[in-house]
Amino acid sequence: MIDLPPPARLLWAAELPRAAWTLAELAASRPGNVPRGDGRPLLLLPGLINSDRSMLIMARYLRRLGYHVETWRLGRNFGTRTVGWDGERLLARVKDFASRAGAPVTLIGVSLGGIMARLAAHRLGAGVVREVITIASPYAAGPRATNVWRTYQLVSGERIDDPALLARQAEIAAPLPVPATAIWSASDGLVNGRACYVEGEPGLRVIEIKGSHIGMHYRAAVLRAVAEVLAG
Repeated sequence: MIDLPPPARLLWAAELPRAAWTLAELAASRPGNVPRGDGRPLLLLPGLINSDRSMLIMARYLRRLGYHVETWRLGRNFGTRTVGWDGERLLARVKDFASRAGAPVTLIGVSLGGIMARLAAHRLGAGVVREVITIASPYAAGPRATNVWRTYQLVSGERIDDPALLARQAEIAAPLPVPATAIWSASDGLVNGRACYVEGEPGLRVIEIKGSHIGMHYRAAVLRAVAEVLAG
C-alpha cells in the first residue's frame, strides 16, 4: 500500500452541499441509452455507517435494466462489528446468494463496502464472485488517506494500527482473482481519490468521475458507468 494524505479541508467542508447538488442533478437527469442487463446476480454493499437504504437508488436502476439485484441485508456497515472479525457474515451472505442464483455474484461496493467486496473476492474466488466494482473505495492506501479513519475506529472497534487490520488491508490491495473496476473522484472530500485504485493492477479498469464522496453512487454518470461495465 502507498502512503497518501487525506483530502484538503476545503473539499471536506464542501461534501454536504455537493452531495445535495448530486441529488438535484439525479432528479433532473435522464437514463439515456444504456445497455440492458442479462439477469446476472448483483450484490450491493453500502459504505461506512450506511445501510441498504443508501443503495436503493442504484438497486432500482439496475433492476430496471434487467439484473437480479440484492442488497446485503446485514444492517448498517459498522465494519468488522457488522461483517464479523474475519468477514464471516459477509462471506456467508455472498455464498448464499451465489448458491440460490446458481451463478457467481458480481459485487458492487461503495467506499468501505467496496473494500469489503475485494476481501470477499479474495477469500471466495472466481467460483463464487464473478466481478468486483468499487465506488470511491480507498483500498490502495492506509486509513490515514481518509478524513474518516477516526470514525472507523469508533464504530468498528478496530485500531488502524492493529496488525490483523494491516494484514487484511494488504490482502485487499493485492490483485484480485476476478475482473475489477475502480470508480473514483479526484475531488472526493472524504477519501484521497488516488487511494481508490492501484496503478497497474492486473485486470483492473479505472474510471474517474467528478463528484463528492457522499452520494457519489447517486450520480447519473456513475450509474451509467456501472451499467456499461456490467455490459462490457
